[in-house]
Amino acid sequence: MFSPFTHSEPTPKISQAAKNALSEAGFSDYLANIKREAVAQGMDINWLDGVFSDIRFRPTVVKSDKNQPERKITLDNYLKTRVPDWKVTKAVEAYTHHKALLDEVGARYGVQPRFIVALWGNESNFGKIQGSYHLLSALASLAYEGRREKLFKDNFFAALTILQQGHIEPEMLKGSWAGAMGQTQFMPLSFLHYAVDYDGDGKKDIWNTPADVFASIANYLASEGWNSEGTWGRQVTLTQPVSVSGLSKANMKTLAYWKGQGVKRYDGSDLPDVSVDASLIMPDGEKGRVYLVYNNFHTLMKWNRSTYFGLSVGYLSERIKRGY
Repeated sequence: MFSPFTHSEPTPKISQAAKNALSEAGFSDYLANIKREAVAQGMDINWLDGVFSDIRFRPTVVKSDKNQPERKITLDNYLKTRVPDWKVTKAVEAYTHHKALLDEVGARYGVQPRFIVALWGNESNFGKIQGSYHLLSALASLAYEGRREKLFKDNFFAALTILQQGHIEPEMLKGSWAGAMGQTQFMPLSFLHYAVDYDGDGKKDIWNTPADVFASIANYLASEGWNSEGTWGRQVTLTQPVSVSGLSKANMKTLAYWKGQGVKRYDGSDLPDVSVDASLIMPDGEKGRVYLVYNNFHTLMKWNRSTYFGLSVGYLSERIKRGY
């Protein structure tokens, strides 16, 4: 993904033994190297001294990254947890409350407002859950740990750029343990590429300003190929085994093809006679839910590579459309 930096002075490699014995002292040395690299990139040393003074090694962040849950859940259980009725109610209320602004943003970027609200609700519970970790400390700790050093280090430098540009004060820059921030839960690199100052106040405020939040979500989708004339997909049923399935774009076929394979709407009626390509996906196998998903769903996969997440966004968008 987009990166604003070409690092001319790479941080020295940490030995495997050192990685296995992460320490405050080792982190301090690592951070000093990063600061020197930032100075070499033209950042003011006095400003950096102030920003870096609050950065601390956070072992809990490293532990969270290493111990992400591997428990298998079904899509049905995921949707019950991710899109409960109370969230649908809040989504419909938010959609109604912000309708004029959402319609304006949606028209400008070519993204239906219900998808903006669905992503907003799924990412941060409509701005209520943005994360409380000191962002620079979290990103520096994850970079220091080393398994995905480039990813987190590049995002660390992107976060410095966000602060330099004045979009938020250093003490307010907080986020998830993995470095996602704001009501959009953008990583810093995504912020630099997609965040929008929609209200024109000079700040891309994805933390507190609904106009910037909605426009940033819409700009991401539009930039990654969203089609406002289409939707995300539909749940379907199989009347016979199919030989082609999966999210690969190579497996996208016309609705006429899927109709010939015995795929029907969820209510058992025939698929519509429209010229649309779709992928057939079975997240939990043939005995679970089956979907035909369109190009917009592939765009959602760029936002988050989890099929379950993408389906939860689509499902919530449908509930918003129905109004309940």
